[in-house]
Amino acid sequence: MDLTNYLIKPSESILDALTKIDNNNKGFLIVVDDEKYFLGTITDGDIRRGFIKGMNINEKIEKVYNKESEKTFRNDEFNKIVDLFKKSKIKFLPIIDECGRLFNVITKTNMHVLLLKDIQFDLDYDFTKLDDSLLEHEIYNRPWGIYKTTFINEYSQSKIIKVNPKGILSLQEHKRREEYWVVINGTGEVTIGESVKKVESGSFIYIPKGCKHRIVNLSEIKSLMIAEVQLGDYFGEDDIIRYEDAYGRIQ
Repeated sequence: MDLTNYLIKPSESILDALTKIDNNNKGFLIVVDDEKYFLGTITDGDIRRGFIKGMNINEKIEKVYNKESEKTFRNDEFNKIVDLFKKSKIKFLPIIDECGRLFNVITKTNMHVLLLKDIQFDLDYDFTKLDDSLLEHEIYNRPWGIYKTTFINEYSQSKIIKVNPKGILSLQEHKRREEYWVVINGTGEVTIGESVKKVESGSFIYIPKGCKHRIVNLSEIKSLMIAEVQLGDYFGEDDIIRYEDAYGRIQ
């Protein structure tokens, strides 16, 4: 694995550190010597504190880097890494081999993505290849309300859905996924195939592939909140076939 973008030597300047941190977009660097022995870490916060103390941009990072930073070792177990990441201040962990050299780096975001993608935990894994954007899902606006994807991997996706008062989703079906809904709060009316029933907080709804469905928020004042889990092999919005829509979205 190539950790070049994470490395800096104590003889390099604060300007060098800022440039490398800007390039790797991670907010930190690992300080090593010529043989890649681990010496410590430096973050944008360490540099900011150095400036507050009056340091200038051309001074060496040896004056500001953290020599007591948290680290882990190549043979450490899963539980130890999880416990370390429970500490709010720990955003990344250098991984050190049995000789004291830097072997790998894992970030808290890497750990979350590893679990979401169901990748076997292994500190030999090249974490630099993980797509951290899997955790960065925006809120999407729709005529009936909003939804936010909370995670997605190759075989599942989960969402939180908020249906506005009197909002109504289109009558639709999906060919490549089934869905499981749990009503979090509010009252609604759900259509599943030919069945229509009222649902409320705690109600569970299963929607098979190819089954027409929709939900209506019955309240005029309260939102209807739903937790949704999708299982399948594709989760794109183009796997929505609409049959009826109150907002004119049938083409």
